[in-house]
Amino acid sequence: MKLELRGITKRFGALVANNNISLTVESGEIHALLGENGAGKSTLMNVLYGLYIAEEGEILLDDVVQKFAGPGDAMNAGIGMVHQHFMLVPVFTVAENVVLGHEQTTFGGRLDLSAARAKVREISDRFGFDIDPDALIEDLPVGVQQRVEIIKALSQDAKVLVFDEPTAVLTPQETDELMTIMRQLAASGTSIVFITHKLREVRAVADRITVIRLGTVVGEASPTATNAELASLMVGRAVELTVHKNAPELRGTALAVKNLSVIDSRNQIVVNNVSFDVQAGEVLAIAGVQGNGQTELTEALLGLQQHVTGSIELDGKPLRGYSVRHILDSGVGFVPEDRTEDGLIADFSIAENLMLDRSSGAPFVKAGNLQLGFRAKFAAEKIHEFDIRSQGSEMEAGRLSGGNQQKVVLARELSRDLRLFVAAQPTRGLDVGSIEFVHTRIIETRDSGIPVIVVSTELDEVVALADRIAVMYRGEIVGIVPGNTPRATLGLMMVGEHAPATEAAL
Repeated sequence: MKLELRGITKRFGALVANNNISLTVESGEIHALLGENGAGKSTLMNVLYGLYIAEEGEILLDDVVQKFAGPGDAMNAGIGMVHQHFMLVPVFTVAENVVLGHEQTTFGGRLDLSAARAKVREISDRFGFDIDPDALIEDLPVGVQQRVEIIKALSQDAKVLVFDEPTAVLTPQETDELMTIMRQLAASGTSIVFITHKLREVRAVADRITVIRLGTVVGEASPTATNAELASLMVGRAVELTVHKNAPELRGTALAVKNLSVIDSRNQIVVNNVSFDVQAGEVLAIAGVQGNGQTELTEALLGLQQHVTGSIELDGKPLRGYSVRHILDSGVGFVPEDRTEDGLIADFSIAENLMLDRSSGAPFVKAGNLQLGFRAKFAAEKIHEFDIRSQGSEMEAGRLSGGNQQKVVLARELSRDLRLFVAAQPTRGLDVGSIEFVHTRIIETRDSGIPVIVVSTELDEVVALADRIAVMYRGEIVGIVPGNTPRATLGLMMVGEHAPATEAAL
């Protein structure tokens, strides 16, 4: 099925999220939609899927103008969407999830799952998915759950499939398998819109690429374009995509973690007997698919977890059992994985956010009085140093873009006298320009002799920054390997395989 968008314009008040966007996806084509966060990609797809109504423009399928009042109309017309965050009910079976919203009942009013089971088997066999219709979603790996999402869309006879950031939670092997599935779908005549910010994947699978910047189409590109060319189109300037770093100057063990375990509020062991160390002057990256204990591990380091056993020592002094205030005052800088919830107070100004953690004493407070002059001077310096694009230091942090919010968090944490820097998902949701900046600051911190822990689900980021890599799976570290370990090996470790002896770090 051929998809055409003509002159789509979508506004939210004074904000023009999509400005006269036009693109065509031919039948059986994989068309990548590439752009920075906030460029308007998801808004455009929500218009296509009937979630938003555009003020201007038309949607055509096989040259016929469509009018969608909601997602149901879009699905009935043959449009399906595979969401980044799966829309599956964990305690339901595959067949129950596939039939959800389109239930069929027997004469006696009982749910009839036989047709759903048959449809799952038919689609699964056609594309080699190997999925049991009666398997519970919560028992399936993430990559298999994504296949269930694809089956859901295809079971409704989708001829156009939208993949919205589909590899965000996948291992490298699962990503390769998804690329194969997308090619199979395209070969069968399905038209695919592939939304992503990962340049490597765009070049690997797309037939054509449309680049959106600030709500406007700024050009089309071929998959043969270089990463640098694509990044330049996205951002509007040249971007340095390679992280330049020298060999680390190791200065002795600074952080030592031994036999650390964390039990969550449901009495589940989420970090299981983890041990590692970090030397001053190195980056230890912690890799793994989201949800394997990384979040709880970093929270334990900061004193944010309640039920922790084992030991954490920084420069020979214990941290476990102390308050968050004590740990921060010990020189631990922390960039949380969710900056909007845990890194900033949206209603506070940039200046106020920059002094969080240091509001109880000099130089921001003297004799109980807030030093407004010093705060303003400090904020102006950090806005300049970290290139925070704003309307001034009194602008509310919640009004900044995601990249500039992250720069505020980094500016605050890196301006303290640090003994350890922990950055969890430091570039999540950032565009390539902001990623370039964040990576540079992390390496500068490492080169100043500070031990750095980076927790990331982005394997490209892990490989670019790490001197050593610890891979977590189901709460355990399955191996600590050198930073130049092949991606394929890291991918296998991310699903539980231990590192080969030849690649294990000494």
